[in-house]
Amino acid sequence: MNVLDENIVSAERERLQSWKVHFRRIGGELGRHGMKDRNEIIPLLHTLRKPTFFTRDQDFYQSDLRHAGYCLVYLDVAYDEAAVYIRRFLRNAFFHTQARRMGYVVRAHHSGLSYWRAGSEREHKVRW
Repeated sequence: MNVLDENIVSAERERLQSWKVHFRRIGGELGRHGMKDRNEIIPLLHTLRKPTFFTRDQDFYQSDLRHAGYCLVYLDVAYDEAAVYIRRFLRNAFFHTQARRMGYVVRAHHSGLSYWRAGSEREHKVRW
């Protein structure tokens, strides 16, 4: 299940829908508007079945947030590029299945992906 933070603007959500990318939104279909980041969203993710959470909030790119039950993706791009980078991430050969994404905390940016993996103590980087 793909989950979008409230900070993904409606135009980008509409673009994802036009590309047939399925998702649920915090403050829409899940949770409530104004949920606190780490204190409320992380516990919500633990209740969902293998979610991949997309956000523009850099507080989610922390190695201590790695967990085998979910994937966190921090979109380090402009607000109007979020949909492109969500789709690009989901199509990436390394992360293209839900099972392969679990346990990762990822930063998606223009030059590639940086990530922390559950069970590893160092940050990894790959180019697009």
